[in-house]
Amino acid sequence: MLVWAALFGIVSIGLFWYARHQPFPDHGNLAASFYLFTSMILFIAISSPRETSPTVPPLLAVVLGGWFTIIGGYHMGRTQRDVIVAPFSGIILVAGLFGLVTSGWTEQTPTEQIGNFVIASIFVLLEIYLLFRGLVVGIQGITWSQSGLRQLERGLIHGPRGAISHFERSWDMEDPALSAMAHAALALIHRSFNHEEEYENHLKRLDRFGGWNAVDPSWLEAINNRLKNHETPDLSQE
Repeated sequence: MLVWAALFGIVSIGLFWYARHQPFPDHGNLAASFYLFTSMILFIAISSPRETSPTVPPLLAVVLGGWFTIIGGYHMGRTQRDVIVAPFSGIILVAGLFGLVTSGWTEQTPTEQIGNFVIASIFVLLEIYLLFRGLVVGIQGITWSQSGLRQLERGLIHGPRGAISHFERSWDMEDPALSAMAHAALALIHRSFNHEEEYENHLKRLDRFGGWNAVDPSWLEAINNRLKNHETPDLSQE
């Protein structure tokens, strides 16, 4: 039981840590909160006067891990707003599966053992893919661009979690249009704060991608509207 409580706790800490560096940390923080709560429950169950069934922790791992792996996979593949929930939840899921398939291993028939081994191997391969896709490939530039627009809408401009920081990470060498959008957004932001040096710097970089004409007018309008409608607190001291 202590091992399972430690596993849920370690995964939750990892998610909380990595979520701080994500453009949309909400998804990672939600999953981490569930895992931390489960870890606390399992830790409390250790001192319970009634012994907890050994199948309860792996069942919890399969249910919670499987659910958040599906959610994380959706965000990784479709919305592109999160890349950490799926691989971290996959660790919980695989651990739960191994806990279930190895339960009563010596009492299983050779056919059952082979079947359980194949199932576990498939999920291990899936987890390897999720780790590579999420932690190696990482976040796409478009995601940082989306989060930068959200921070701008909130009026959060400066600091490590501000719109400027997010737009500065939204380059994409394979998508010049996305890089042009990022430089255009940064140029408009710095111009609104009378940061002439930064404005000229991003304006020159924007010219390399075709200048203002290379940027969709709706994108420029969205940036300008958010700059006009929201006050911009300085978060550089965070």
